[in-house]
Amino acid sequence: MSLILSLSQDDDAAWRIRPYLDDCLTVAAGFNSASCDLPRSTIVPTIAVNDIEICYESFGPDDAPPLLLVMGLGAQMTLWSPGFISELLDRGFRVIRYDNRDVGLSTKTAGDPPDVMALYAQFLSGQPIEAPYTLSTMASDAAALLDALDIPAAHIVGASMGGMIVQTMAIDHPDKVLSLTSIMSTTGHLEVGQPDPESMMALLTPAPSDRDGAIRQNIETSRVISGELFDEAMSRSIAAESYDRCFHPNGTAFHLVAVAASGDRTEALGQLDVPTLVIHGRQDSLITLSGGEATAAAIPGAELLVLGRMGHDMPKLYWPQMADAIFNIAARGEDI
Repeated sequence: MSLILSLSQDDDAAWRIRPYLDDCLTVAAGFNSASCDLPRSTIVPTIAVNDIEICYESFGPDDAPPLLLVMGLGAQMTLWSPGFISELLDRGFRVIRYDNRDVGLSTKTAGDPPDVMALYAQFLSGQPIEAPYTLSTMASDAAALLDALDIPAAHIVGASMGGMIVQTMAIDHPDKVLSLTSIMSTTGHLEVGQPDPESMMALLTPAPSDRDGAIRQNIETSRVISGELFDEAMSRSIAAESYDRCFHPNGTAFHLVAVAASGDRTEALGQLDVPTLVIHGRQDSLITLSGGEATAAAIPGAELLVLGRMGHDMPKLYWPQMADAIFNIAARGEDI
């Protein structure tokens, strides 16, 4: 399946970020038009990094403090909604979002996807996992994107697997990170953050290939993993937008294997010296609260913000509070 986090959209905010969209400079040479069902003439902003093409968008003045948003498992950059981006723009940031490899309009890995169920069994038994790439590769993509945009360092914010990527980026590329925000994520230790059985089954269930079936499944997955503020109509809109932009379920399999092959970051997180914020929903059933608590405990000086009605989602209710917390942690990283 392609995991659609329940990140509520806000149509009223869309007009506020549209003026900041980068000019569409190149054709996405790396994206799989057969998987995404988009014409090859589709023009998107992409940039070459690490021998792949990354699709990205930038909002806000180029001279504002840069903030990089990193999305999660099988999820496209468009799940960072206009409303949440507007909250960050209001606090003075330049906001950059992008499609990870194997999702959206960025380059897709060639070949058959991994056998997720077999590899998950290996993962739980502690056996080593071989993967085409790891979270370190994806963190290097993010660092290379900043280089390509002539940004020496940025405030980095990641959700779910994106949280794992930004943690890894802070470990592998500390000079690129001004502050770190990890949202609804975990350390990679097998004893924390583990999903409940219903959420894990929803995550591992293959997505139907037809549009209606894929959208329906994503709505049901969002219902399972979200907190009490789940909005079905909004979830349907997000699922439809994501399917129409790029339906590529194989990417989720590659992402799952990258996570499984990357191991436990707890010890390395303990060596970090960067202003850090950890945000987690008390009702998260996919990456349970112990994952966020362990992340905050591992990183020296990290702040933990627990949101009571949030699950594995980012409800609109919490956008201002989250943006304030991100601003405050960023202010520790530089004078803003």
